[in-house]
Amino acid sequence: MVLPNSVRDASADPAAPVDLRRIQRGWYLNDWANAAFSATVLTVFLGPYLTDIATKAADAHGDVHPFGIPVRAGSFFPYTVSVSVLLSVAVMLLAGAAADRTGRHRTLLGSFAYVGAAATVAMFFLGGDHYLLGGGLLVVANICYAVSAALANSFLPGLAKPAERDAVSSKGWAFGYAGGGLLLVLNLALFLGHGALGLSSGTAVRICLASAGLWWAAFTIFPMRRLPRRPATAPVPQAVDEHAGGTLRELAGTLRGMRRFPLTLLFLAAFLCYNDGIQTVISQASLFGSEELHMSQTTLIAGVLLVQIVAIGGALLLGRIAQRHGAKKTILGSLVAWVVTLAFGYVMPADQPIWFYALAAAIGLVLGGSQALSRSLFSHLIPAGREAEYFSLYKISDRGTSWMGPLVFGLAFQLTGSYRVAIISLLIFFAIGFVLLLRVPIRRAIEAVGNEAPELL
Repeated sequence: MVLPNSVRDASADPAAPVDLRRIQRGWYLNDWANAAFSATVLTVFLGPYLTDIATKAADAHGDVHPFGIPVRAGSFFPYTVSVSVLLSVAVMLLAGAAADRTGRHRTLLGSFAYVGAAATVAMFFLGGDHYLLGGGLLVVANICYAVSAALANSFLPGLAKPAERDAVSSKGWAFGYAGGGLLLVLNLALFLGHGALGLSSGTAVRICLASAGLWWAAFTIFPMRRLPRRPATAPVPQAVDEHAGGTLRELAGTLRGMRRFPLTLLFLAAFLCYNDGIQTVISQASLFGSEELHMSQTTLIAGVLLVQIVAIGGALLLGRIAQRHGAKKTILGSLVAWVVTLAFGYVMPADQPIWFYALAAAIGLVLGGSQALSRSLFSHLIPAGREAEYFSLYKISDRGTSWMGPLVFGLAFQLTGSYRVAIISLLIFFAIGFVLLLRVPIRRAIEAVGNEAPELL
C-alpha cells in the first residue's frame, strides 16, 4: 500500500479509513518509541552523569581538553549537544532528499532509529573518566534520533485532512510523552531501589540509559510494520554514484526552490528561534536543577516525570484550544507562558523541591502543545512531494536537536559560572520567535505553496 497524498485521495477506496487509522496508530507509536531517548537520556540522566564524568577528568582549573580545546567540565554536555546537532544538519538534509527522491522514507527511518538505539544501549559501558566516549555516543545517537524523527514527521501531511492535522499531531506528542513517562516511572523505581538490588548509583544510571535504547528499538518495530511506502519524486537510479549525485542535486534544488516560498522560510526562522529555547530548557533542566537548585537525582527524575505526565494533557488541551482559536494564536500564547516560566525559574529558591515541581508542571502544561501545533502548522507550508526535505530543515530545532540554545547556555555559564544567568539568557529566543511568528500570514503562506488551507488558522 502507498500512503495517499491526502485523506481525500484515500477515501476513494472503502477500506482506506480503516487503513489510515492503522497508519496513524503506527505513527503515534514512533513518538512513543523515540521519546524514551529524549526523556531518559537527554533530559534526565546523561547531563548530570556525563558532567560528573567530565569533572573527574578535569584539571586543577576545572577544565577538560577534548582534542586539545579547553572546556569547562560543566559546559561539556551542552557543547556536545550543539556539536551533534550541527553535524546532524547535513545528515538530515541528505537523508530527507534521498527519502523524497526514492520513496524509502520508512527504510531510512528504521535504519537511523536502530543505529541510534544501538549507540544508546552502548552508553551502559560509559564510566570512569571516559567523557569522550560519552560525548561520541551522544553525537551518534542524537544525529540518528534527529534524522529518524524528521523522516517520521514527513508522513504527517498524508495522515489527516488539513483541518484535522492539529489533532493528529497533538495525539502523536501525547503518545510520546506517555511512552517517555512510562519508561521514566520504571527507571525511577530502579534508581530508588538500586541499593536493595545491590547496584551502585552509577550502575543504575547506566542501566537506565541503556533501557532507553532497548525501548527505542523494541517499539520502532510497530511503525516499521504499519507505515507504508511513500511515492518517490523521481525514478530510483541504478548506480550508487548516480544515486548520491542525484540526491545532492535534488537537495541543492530544494534549497534554491525554498527561496520561492519566503513565508515558509519566515515561519521556519520563527520556529528555529523559539523552539531552540524550548529544547534547551528541556535538555538542560536536569543540569540546572542539580547544579543550581541542588536537587537530588530522585527529585530530578520525579520532576521530569511530572513534566511528561502534565505534557500529555497539555498537548491535548492546546490542541483543543487551537480548534477554537487557531494554531497560530495558540502558539503565540504558549510563548508568552514560556517567558513567564523562565522568569520563575530564574528567581526560584534552591533546596526547595516543591518549587521545582511547580516549575516542572508549568513547563509540561505548554510543552507538548506548542511543539505539536508547530509541527502541524508547518506541514501546511510544504509543497507536495518535498515533505522529508522540508521537515529535515524543521528538525534542525526539534526534540533533542537544538544547537543555538545549548551554545548560548554553555557560553553564559562559561562566562559567569551561574546557571541562573544561563537559563535567563534563553529569553532572547522566545522574544525573537514571537516577533517573527507574529509577522507570518499563515493563510497566504499555505496558498503560496499550493496547499488547501483549513478554515481556522
